[in-house]
Amino acid sequence: MLVYLQCNKSIENMNIVNTLNIHTSNFINGRKGTYRVVIKCPAGFYTIKEIEDFNGVENRRTYESPAEILSWYKKGALATIEFKANDSNHFLTVFAMKGKKCVLIDEDILKGLTVGTINQYWSETNLYSQMQYSIVNAQNWASKAFIMNAA
Repeated sequence: MLVYLQCNKSIENMNIVNTLNIHTSNFINGRKGTYRVVIKCPAGFYTIKEIEDFNGVENRRTYESPAEILSWYKKGALATIEFKANDSNHFLTVFAMKGKKCVLIDEDILKGLTVGTINQYWSETNLYSQMQYSIVNAQNWASKAFIMNAA
């Protein structure tokens, strides 16, 4: 059984502050759909995995924000996230890494991405930027990294 993930609606209308000039898409756009990931396994080759509901129990926190997927895998293992909306027949890339550089990320992922996730899993990539954190007034690891935080 596949799990349908949906963006957290409370941050839907927030403006993204992207000083890093990472290319963005707006394909997820709060829609329900299916995700799959391309990950590098310990043996060194890449494999594709569709995200499924584990044991039939939906973890609400994880499934409210696509940004949670960025913290599911070991540091350096996640290469690509693809999304297929329920009204579509095709998967499209919504997150892509090229080496240690994030080359594409969907706006719904950016809206939910926290400083803690970046610091813990993506600190050696171009997602990590103290200047970006400062501009969005990020105060701690729970702060959002790409939308304005309350002062």
